[in-house]
Amino acid sequence: MITAIVNVTCDARRIPEVAQALAELDGVTEVYSVTGDIDLVVMVRVQQHDRLADVIAGGISRVEGVASTTTNIAFRAYSRHDLESAFALGFD
Repeated sequence: MITAIVNVTCDARRIPEVAQALAELDGVTEVYSVTGDIDLVVMVRVQQHDRLADVIAGGISRVEGVASTTTNIAFRAYSRHDLESAFALGFD
């Protein structure tokens, strides 16, 4: 599982609508509204690296109201929860 953390800046008046549209994209697992220099944090989880371009450049960046994005790719997860098995259901 490949995880990307995408920081999104958007039109502040449209945060709820943008967040909902992002949450509906295939590959997006969570969307958080946050304080600070960005408006939304989007968690993207995909099986193949090539899918990141589809989800981020082809999906997130094209949602109306999204002004800019920055993406961080996770190397390792350090958690008490086994996220890999939680998102691997039904995948080979």
